[in-house]
Amino acid sequence: MERQSASQHKDGARARSPPLHLIRRQVARILRILLKGDAQRRAQGTIRSLVYKPSVVAKRATLALTCGTLKYLQVLKEVLASTDLITNKRKVQAELVYVLTYDVLFGQEVLPIGDAEKLVLSRKHALRAALARLLVKKNVASADKLLPSEVEVSDYAAPRYVRVNTLKIGVNDAFEVLSQFTDVQYDDMIPYLLVLPAGTDLHDHSLVLQGSLFLQGKASCMPAQALDPIPEWEQVLDACAAPGNKTVQLAAIMKGRGRILACEQDRSRLKTLKKTVELAGASNIEVLHQDFLQSNPFAAKFSKVRAILLDPSCSGSGTTLHRLDNLLPSFAKGQLEEDKEKQRVECLARFQEAALRHALSFPAVERIIYSTCSINKRENEDVVASVLPFAHAHNFELATAFPEWPHRGLEVVDGAHHLLRTDAARDKTDGFFIALFVREQSWPSSLAGINLANKSTSHHAAVEKEQDVEREQQDEAQECMRVLTSFKGVQTESKKRRQKKKQKKKK
Repeated sequence: MERQSASQHKDGARARSPPLHLIRRQVARILRILLKGDAQRRAQGTIRSLVYKPSVVAKRATLALTCGTLKYLQVLKEVLASTDLITNKRKVQAELVYVLTYDVLFGQEVLPIGDAEKLVLSRKHALRAALARLLVKKNVASADKLLPSEVEVSDYAAPRYVRVNTLKIGVNDAFEVLSQFTDVQYDDMIPYLLVLPAGTDLHDHSLVLQGSLFLQGKASCMPAQALDPIPEWEQVLDACAAPGNKTVQLAAIMKGRGRILACEQDRSRLKTLKKTVELAGASNIEVLHQDFLQSNPFAAKFSKVRAILLDPSCSGSGTTLHRLDNLLPSFAKGQLEEDKEKQRVECLARFQEAALRHALSFPAVERIIYSTCSINKRENEDVVASVLPFAHAHNFELATAFPEWPHRGLEVVDGAHHLLRTDAARDKTDGFFIALFVREQSWPSSLAGINLANKSTSHHAAVEKEQDVEREQQDEAQECMRVLTSFKGVQTESKKRRQKKKQKKKK
């Protein structure tokens, strides 16, 4: 059988590509959002998330042009500095000038279709002459030699991983549908994960739109699989659930049985979580608008929680290549505000430590997964090391997640061989960290009971003291998170004040 493209399979015919000048304007709009968010350190989305919005057409061409323009952005700015294109009185959008200049110098032919195209083409010879002078000045033979080292890995191409939502479709059925238009393989570790060639675009595929398939990376699938909740368990808790991909994965692992409690405190992220749950058809998930740190482990609501997935807020440093953040200006050498980044990571780590201690306090829990999409030791091995004494006091030990995986934790903590790390460049999936805590069977006889009033006075006092310490750590962690939030707000207000001053000067 002759294979069809994804668009052919969906519609019966290859979709006609929109005109290139429309794609360029689409890319300019995406660049404006990206560059503004990057300058303010308040991203409104990643490169991929903005490109793969439903409203964006010709996604592959749009992604390629967006990445190309960002990759050469600093070169383009230096070349454009010798012209009047950015400061032209016609007020042509700067991002569109970047896109058109990129194509004039490095990309596809630009035709004189619109005013912006005509303007840039009128400076075509000046632009090429400026680039030639820049190459001589920098003593390099080609423009790619002008690129900063940060963008050299931007050609990183991971396979397209597709998680089959077994609540709606069988793995073999999904394999058969996808194999009609592309090469498909079964993943060697996760039984419901399929592997497709890099660059395969399934965002508009009917199985994705109806929730039968989830475009989820291998590393992102590993924490829920490592938790391995069994369908017979009455309750499983996803502590920081939004956007919900791992939550609905847990529901599928449990075959739609039991009850998954999904906590999320942010109202907007809560909406995303609910949409994901609805899309997946996961009827065994109960969404809770709740701060996990404020939940009472000894409340009746959580009395039967047997496993916890804790994938808390983190720096996201392991997703840089997938998100293509290395193409953004803030990643240029010398421009990263290292002190502020260290402060941010430290605040996140304190929050992560408090959240992990809190998870370890749930009396009926047998298994806990702590995971991040970070490669920072401070958020990973250091967090585990800081809570290990607390874990041991509650009869938890580290266990090995995915024993067949060759890459383990850094040798800076006892039991590092139990920990798991993935590396984006090496493993062709996001950089993740996973720690599995398992409680010894002797634990229920000591503290598994919910009614603390029946315990001895001394034991009750010890528990209360432990809870007081945990509350202090939670307060400290929440203060750190408030600092992070307020820092973003201060940046925004500061920029508004600067803009007002500029407007007054103009008047």
